[in-house]
Amino acid sequence: MAKVIIVGGGIAGLSAGIYALKAGYEAEIYEKNPIAGGECMGWSRKGYHIDNCIHWLTGTDPKTGLWETWKTVGAIDENTEYAETSKFYSSRAEGREVTLWNDLDRTEKELIEESPEDAEEIKKFIQHVRYAEDCVIPSIKPMDMMGIRDYIEMGKGMANMPKVMKEYGKINCFELGKRFKSPVIRKMMSDYLPGEYTAYSLIVSYATMTSGNGKIPMMGSLAMSLRIAERFKEMGGVLHTASPVSEIVIKGKKTEGIKLEDGSFVPADYVISAVDTGFLFGKLIDGKYMPKELAKAYEKREAYPVTTGFQVAYAIDADFSGEDTIFFDCEPVKIGTRTFGRISVKNYAYDKSFAPEGKAVLQANLIQTDADYEYWASLTKEEYAVKKAELSEQITQRIVKEFPELEGKIELLDSWSPLTYNRYCNAYHGSYMGFVTTVGNKQMRFKGTVKGVDNLYIAGQWVMSPGGLPIALVSGKFAVQRILKKAGKSILI
Repeated sequence: MAKVIIVGGGIAGLSAGIYALKAGYEAEIYEKNPIAGGECMGWSRKGYHIDNCIHWLTGTDPKTGLWETWKTVGAIDENTEYAETSKFYSSRAEGREVTLWNDLDRTEKELIEESPEDAEEIKKFIQHVRYAEDCVIPSIKPMDMMGIRDYIEMGKGMANMPKVMKEYGKINCFELGKRFKSPVIRKMMSDYLPGEYTAYSLIVSYATMTSGNGKIPMMGSLAMSLRIAERFKEMGGVLHTASPVSEIVIKGKKTEGIKLEDGSFVPADYVISAVDTGFLFGKLIDGKYMPKELAKAYEKREAYPVTTGFQVAYAIDADFSGEDTIFFDCEPVKIGTRTFGRISVKNYAYDKSFAPEGKAVLQANLIQTDADYEYWASLTKEEYAVKKAELSEQITQRIVKEFPELEGKIELLDSWSPLTYNRYCNAYHGSYMGFVTTVGNKQMRFKGTVKGVDNLYIAGQWVMSPGGLPIALVSGKFAVQRILKKAGKSILI
């Protein structure tokens, strides 16, 4: 029986392992950290649980192919409990607050009441969110393996997406905001996603929530990763944790296997790299193998920026009224050469497993990008610790000023920066998403293959923008399908 070795035990690697087993191969995963899950992770501090990843999980609607894929890997099923949340997020500015509710009629009514002069633009926005509710992520097979029938079938469910792209595909979120006269609605449109994102990204993200296809599984990210890892092991897969890989060994036009940091060699018939592509090319294999499409994204930093953040977690009293995520203006905070005047806080009170009874976890985030990573990376270990503590205190002060009811009821649990993601996951510039698609640039996408190496495949969120958990999930499956196609076998698994 042929053996598939997977480098990296995040969602992409676990998915690849499970589908390799389903396809009849032996499968082993090598993960550098003590626990599988990659960026779909959480950790505990002082009796509280900090969730690092899932703001919503795309693919929770049982009518979608993506739901079936999540079910196959053991992430969710018919009995999964989801958080009872009613909104995407809220934005505050100049004493006003507006919300993108999961109920589109409620959102439309609230926004028009807030700004009657924006009624026409608001109705247009709402209508296009409705159009985008049918947008799907291909999960049956890779698009390059689709036939005419596949495209016709996919097109039936996405007939309205061309309307969304025509209206919002050539502007970014900043420009979308400028269409509105209301100051608070303007800010809302570039709050959740970085302003450089194409506006349709916000439309599709919001539509995922309003359609019911983007819910939050209870127990959080770590619990979901552990469920998937357990499914892999139950199927007969072998998971090696605390086993960092130093090299994917290539001889001629084939990889012979992998070399671990302890010097040992593991032979393989096929290797799937499920690590950050910035780490794969130039670290595990020679950078000359990098696909042109991917190399272009790494070279054009302004055209293809990345998203990361400086985040702080707190223990709070559960009677704090803010549900889920709120953005607000604050006294400017300086990090390196950049200044931030807006912060978001997310209340995790909806999941009682995260905190002792009568308490909850609150997390704050300052969205960051390439330049911020460079700043953090320039600091010495001592400077880094000082800056992190200083910034955490500044953010705490600004949260308490915005929410006076938290005075004396908020305790710092932990803080982390873009460097944390780089250290833990080898994430390029600390990014927890793939490359951002900006206006005027093609969406970054490449086949998960390596030209010149016949049996090496790539999975992970970097194979297609915007990245995230759904792309990681399906890319693992797609990598195995490419192996099957190469072997002349059916790719339907």
